[in-house]
Parts: sequence; C-alpha cells; structure tokens
Amino acid sequence: MNIRQVEILNLVRATGRVGVEALAERFDVTHQTIRRDLAELADQGMLDRVHGGAVLKSGVSNIGYEERRALHEPAKAAIGRACAGMIPDNSSLILNIGTTTEAVARALLGHRNLTVVTNNLNVANILAANESCDIIVAGGLVRRSDGGLVGDLTSEFMANFKVDHAIIGCSALDGDGDILDFDMAEVRVSRAILRQARERWLVTDVTKLARTAPIRVVSLAGMDAVFTDRALPAPLQALCDDAATRTVVADQG
Repeated sequence: MNIRQVEILNLVRATGRVGVEALAERFDVTHQTIRRDLAELADQGMLDRVHGGAVLKSGVSNIGYEERRALHEPAKAAIGRACAGMIPDNSSLILNIGTTTEAVARALLGHRNLTVVTNNLNVANILAANESCDIIVAGGLVRRSDGGLVGDLTSEFMANFKVDHAIIGCSALDGDGDILDFDMAEVRVSRAILRQARERWLVTDVTKLARTAPIRVVSLAGMDAVFTDRALPAPLQALCDDAATRTVVADQG
C-alpha cells in the first residue's frame, strides 16, 4: 500500500465515501490512477467500490465507535435538530444506541420537562446537562465499545414503559426498506423499544444505503417517521408513502 492509498483509506474512514474525480484533483493524478488505487484497496478488503468512487467496507461487523461518531457530523447534527424540533416539551421518549440518536440528545438540551429512557450511556451523559430532563437508564450488559446497554435484561426493562416517541438509529438501510444492524442483542432491544411507543421514528443519514448489515430490525413501513439528510431514493420514498411513513429531510443550512 503506497502513501496515497493510505491517505485515501483515511479519507474513506473519515467521510464514509470518496469520489474518483475529487481524489484525482486532491492528489493531482489521473482518474485512471485513482481507479487503480481504489481497485487495489478493494482487492485487499479495505473498502467497497461503488459507481464513481468507494465507500467503507461492508460486512458482518460495524466500524469503531469513534470513527462512526466522526462520520457525517454536520448531517447528523441537522437530523438531530429536525427530530428534536418535532418533540414537544412535556414528552416521554426512548433513545437507543447510536451516534445519530446522540445528536438528537444534544438537540434536546433546551427542551423542558422531558422523560427520557435510554440504553445509551452517552445519551444519558449528554442529557444530564438538561436539568429539566428526567433520565432513566436501562439495566443490562455495558458494551464498552460504545456505551450501549444490551441483552435480555435491557429488553425486559424496556417493557416497563409506554412512551410518546421511540427514536432509533441503524447501521444500514437496505434498498428494499429494511432497517439493518449487526448485533442480535442490540436488535432485540431495538424491537422492544419500538413496541413501547406511540410514535416510532428512525434517524439516519442516507449514506447508510451504501452499507449493509446482516440482521433485520424492522421495515421502514413499520415506522411512523424517518429523518434523513437527503431525499430518499424514489423506491424507498414510494414505500414510505404507501405505508404513511412521514419523511423529513433535515435542513443543513
């Protein structure tokens, strides 16, 4: 792996996706040279080729939490604001594991009289700064990699609540509308969370369409709303329209 390929790989990890044209301009080389670099990195299992560029490698394991947190921060912040903007004061909600749900938590710091149930220690720490927010943290096994609580105890804990809004993130979004994740224990908790809410919302940036994960959580058709940073592809938008799933595109201005 040459120095340019190392830098390309770092860019993919930082942004989630790179384009041939932008890379050629950045490194002052031909498109053909970049395509060869991407092909070699793909052959080594470092990334996945897509039309016009490359994305983070898909597979059966998620990328690290710190890398996920750094990915698409402006988009996640915008999604968090859009979602929080539809949550009135005096509401109850559940926030699950994920860097986008953490962005929702940050956007809720100005809300009043919230009751938030979470299996995400990061969400609890963020919302601790809001003195008008009651925070209830689930029991369960702490996943040190990202501060998530998972397992049967966590799922059973969620069954004690009936909240206004359940807000979940995802690791990947399939082209047929299925919401996907990597960890079966986390998926069980997400399903338990969704059962305990009057409104079920997904928060995700659309780059998740370029990724895959092996475990199905639920379909978009089973959600009440989805908050994204860009318009969904036409087939997914049609699925949402047919299922009366609201789509909200966050303003990043």
